[in-house]
Amino acid sequence: MTFYELATNLFDPLHSFWERPRTRRIVAMSQVVAFCIGLVGIELNLRGLLPPILAHLTPTSHFYAINLAFTLVLIQEVVDLIFVLPCSVTKSLGKQFEILCLILLRDAFKELVHLHEPIILIESVHVLLPMLADGAGALLCFLGLGMYYRRYSRKPQSPKGPWLYPFVAYKKFLAFCLLFFFLSFGLWVAWQSAATGLVHDFFTVFYTVLIFSDIFIVLLSHTYQPAFRSVFRNSGFALATLFIRFALAAPAYYAPLLGVAGMAFAYGVAAASDTFDKGN
Repeated sequence: MTFYELATNLFDPLHSFWERPRTRRIVAMSQVVAFCIGLVGIELNLRGLLPPILAHLTPTSHFYAINLAFTLVLIQEVVDLIFVLPCSVTKSLGKQFEILCLILLRDAFKELVHLHEPIILIESVHVLLPMLADGAGALLCFLGLGMYYRRYSRKPQSPKGPWLYPFVAYKKFLAFCLLFFFLSFGLWVAWQSAATGLVHDFFTVFYTVLIFSDIFIVLLSHTYQPAFRSVFRNSGFALATLFIRFALAAPAYYAPLLGVAGMAFAYGVAAASDTFDKGN
């Protein structure tokens, strides 16, 4: 068995299992169940009915149940992001912007944890403004994504060379390694958080690892597509993914700005690449 076959055999069964409709339904139902369990657990904690160990880990605001549910949504989106890495550069970048749109919407809902119960609108301005910024950023990225997909739907498919199979195999192996790191590091963080009661910043660390994986894919693509146009296009799209990574780890107001800037830059690279092709 060659390395390319090994990478394909490791990645493809996992990808096929994750994309099954039944798996997607189970994941969606687990998010609903987690939301309901979170609400019940918080209510029991408010009434003093939880054991001391669980009471120490359980918050006292019902809005944290929303945060729990959308954290599970974020985990699903990050796994989707890992599985889309071996796809074509244009498809992978589009999928990553889809995930960014959903994450910005999640961040808007996440701001609800800062509200008091019951809600007093006058005291909620400091929460509504970040929610509005994240929602507007998600909408602008969604509109830019539609323009991005419309441009590539009219573009003819480029011919596939013999380099494609080994290049995709390398990306599949990288995605498999990222998935293994995501699961193992996530379990370690969950264990440490439960043991010490301190919340570890898991996603920021993983986003940093994704930045290095993006650079690796760009450098690898240069060995299979050394032409100037391909180097510029792949490097430009990689820079757009870096904007996404920084947006994922950025605080309020900066995240939507970086997301919109990354979407505009990706569309600009696509337009410049098409113009270069027509000029030659």
